Formats: sequence, structure tokens, C-alpha cells
Amino acid sequence: MRLPLFPLQSIFFPGETVPLHVFEDRYKQLIQDCRKEAITFGIPVFINNNMEYGVEVQLVEVVTTYDSGEMDVVCVARQVFKLLAFDNVMENKLYAGGIVKLMEYDYEASEEKKKTIIKGIEELYAIMDVPYPQINIKEFNSFSLAHKIGLSFEQEYQLLQIPVENDRLNFIGLHLTATITVLSEVNRTKKTIELNGHFKNFDPLDFKDLKI
Repeated sequence: MRLPLFPLQSIFFPGETVPLHVFEDRYKQLIQDCRKEAITFGIPVFINNNMEYGVEVQLVEVVTTYDSGEMDVVCVARQVFKLLAFDNVMENKLYAGGIVKLMEYDYEASEEKKKTIIKGIEELYAIMDVPYPQINIKEFNSFSLAHKIGLSFEQEYQLLQIPVENDRLNFIGLHLTATITVLSEVNRTKKTIELNGHFKNFDPLDFKDLKI
């Protein structure tokens, strides 16, 4: 299918709210077309000077329109797509467009698998000493907290490309295990450094039965 495109160096996941500040004329035109024609558009991820994957998004609301014509809008991300062809300018439009293939994604995973991931997230937040967001296991999927578990931009892009929910949860689980291990070691090292230079209360050792 052909979609108008709004390339960004940002990653959004299906189901995520997408707030945008629109100030370029080409994207003002795009938002007006979305309002008039109820069309969707794509946000391909610009990464490593390339664009291959992104998400289709739907305009939900124009929150604010400024005197300059700039807009604050809210969209919702829908399906992941793979970009097959890119046109810098669509015919008779100011904005870009392209041919995309909408990807089929699976969102099924066992409750046991979800609980394992949630436990890992709880442990991560406890180590970082930050408030833990309560997670409804019925609504939880791999994308719902993807921005809040310390994934790098490149890791988020990898996650976006994984079509099977169990595989995405395994990817997140490996990241959580590695991150928790590193942070635990950092905390241990920090405590060791803090003890250095302080008076230490050593337990007396009993040498009476020592033989060399």
C-alpha cells in the first residue's frame, strides 16, 4: 500500500500514543489531509542514514493550532510496516510518501512468561531506586513498557522488527538480565568504594589451633 510519510529519528510501537509538534509546511499539509480525508500516514525510523521499518499512525486529535499554523497533534501508532519504496515528494503534495508492506504481528504469550518479565522489570526498578509503575498483566505486552526498561535506540529498533510476541519477550528478558547484572555489580563496587578509608570493625580471629 502507499502511505504519506513523516520520517523521524524516533521509534514508536503499536498501540503507543504519538504526540507531534508540526511546524513544517509539508507536514501541516499532511495533517490537514488526514483531517479532511481520514487517511493514515507512516513514521519510518531514520537510523544509520537509512529507513526500512516504521509504524502506520492515525491522527486522533489536533490539540492546539497556533497563529503561525503550527500544530500540536496526538496520533496513535497502529501497525509496523516495512518500507519498500520511497518518494521524497508525493504527486501534487509537499510531503513524502512511499510503498509499504504492513507486517503481521503476534501478541500472544503465556501468563507465566509475562510474570517473569514483570518480575525482572520490578527488580530493575528496585535496583535503580525509582518508582515502579504497576502493570496490569492482562494489558501488558512487549511494547507497552519498551521505552521504560533502558533499551538503546538500536535495541528498540531491533524490538520493532520482531514479529512474534514470545520472541520479543525473550529479547526483553535477556536485556533485563544483562542490565540487572551490570547494575548490581556497579552497586557492589560503589559500596566497596564508600567503605574505603573508613575505620573498619574487624572480628578478632582465633589462631590457637592454627597449624602451618
